[in-house]
Amino acid sequence: MFSATARLASRAAPAAFVVGSATLLTVSPVDAKGNVDLKTVKTDIADLIDKDAEKRGDGTAYTGTFVRLAWHCAGTYAKADNSGGSNGARMRFNPEANWGANAGLGGARAALEPIKAKHPSISYGDLYTLAGVTAIEEAAGPTIPFRLGREDASSGSTSPPDGRLPDADKGSMPKTTSHIRDVFTRMGFNDREMVALCGAHALGRCHTDASGYWGPWTNAETTFSNEYFRLLVEEDWTLKKTHKGKPWTGPIQYEDKTGNLMMLPSDIALIQDPEFKKVVEIYAKDEDAFFKDFASAFSRLLELGVPFPAPWWKFWA
Repeated sequence: MFSATARLASRAAPAAFVVGSATLLTVSPVDAKGNVDLKTVKTDIADLIDKDAEKRGDGTAYTGTFVRLAWHCAGTYAKADNSGGSNGARMRFNPEANWGANAGLGGARAALEPIKAKHPSISYGDLYTLAGVTAIEEAAGPTIPFRLGREDASSGSTSPPDGRLPDADKGSMPKTTSHIRDVFTRMGFNDREMVALCGAHALGRCHTDASGYWGPWTNAETTFSNEYFRLLVEEDWTLKKTHKGKPWTGPIQYEDKTGNLMMLPSDIALIQDPEFKKVVEIYAKDEDAFFKDFASAFSRLLELGVPFPAPWWKFWA
């Protein structure tokens, strides 16, 4: 992993440019006082997570939400035409802000505004993706390679079409499985990387007022581990029929024998598809393998479509 100093020193400040009718505003990691201190920004994000968790006092935190924020900021990328991705941070604007897949993320973006005000030279694209990186690392997850360089769009006029983010259910298990592959293949990931990235469900929970689903995937929703995969393999997952003594009226989801943990149809697809299941079983037994693969895939996800300057050695004759 490159140091923050090396990353910043190697980045030349780009000029502002126009894509369609939207101007991409140049946001350099260097301000009048010097370089943006990436370590300080990460510390501020970690403090925000900790203070919010203390205020909630119920074992939940922004941890999973910030990972989802970073994921959804970047997960619109299409390799075919290099559109979408975290560059531009267009999820601040409509139409992306109002996509059903982004429900509940407005609060996470608002929570990061004081940090943006404190560090004005960091772009929203960098801040949103860094929030996810920090959340994972602070939750005892792997170190995620990260570099600054995303620019911010001034509107959502160049947003990609809705439907690029993964859905939890496509109406049947075969269709849901195909959907997973379609979404990740569009971005250039293989089956192993797809399963690794799905491991982000180790963190956080679903909320009925956002997605309609309810509950956490694991009993340690603020700790990043391979527990998600272990539970997928070892637990007996059945359709949820009741909730707190009343009939369940929400979308199709699965629960363990206690009714306290949940899995989405897209999670269950990972153990019903033979190729996906092979990888799930590897990660269920080997957390180091999962951490290594996740760190690599997540870092790449966050960089898709970002026009980072060419490495310095490419300019040498």
